[in-house]
Amino acid sequence: MASPSHPELQPCLAGEPIAAQDVSRGVTRLFFRQDKFAICEVPLPNGRRADMMAICGKGMLTIVEIKVSRGDLFGDHKWQDYLDYCDRFYWAVPAGFSLEPFEGEAFQPTCCGLIVADRYDAAVVREAPVRKLSGNRRRAETLRFARRAARRLVGDLDPNLFGLD
Repeated sequence: MASPSHPELQPCLAGEPIAAQDVSRGVTRLFFRQDKFAICEVPLPNGRRADMMAICGKGMLTIVEIKVSRGDLFGDHKWQDYLDYCDRFYWAVPAGFSLEPFEGEAFQPTCCGLIVADRYDAAVVREAPVRKLSGNRRRAETLRFARRAARRLVGDLDPNLFGLD
């Protein structure tokens, strides 16, 4: 049998706190109602890893960065590296998280949306403005998204494929 440590076989945000897993579940439900479909832990060509990436029927890509503590939020100095790989960028936090930091310029409300979520649902507190990707970047990222999603489906159907047992 394939190693359970293979990234394609891991549950969404498996090594993260339960609160982060709950936020991702709520965001997934919100996006489903908006006809967007998300996958978790998406490596980007620049070496970063987005917590979630979603695609809508028009091919627009959304990245969501999940934060469950103030320390995690204020320690994140890499989030701007995600902006070149999506049309929209959202922060997602659990219910009860102070939204005050997202009102200041540090987390740029002019380019970032905000979602509050729990394991059952999510709500958009602030819409993310659209910053359209170039055609070449959109094609490359859409293809990468589709192939990653397909690999994960294959892993669900036959986990032994990755180990070639």
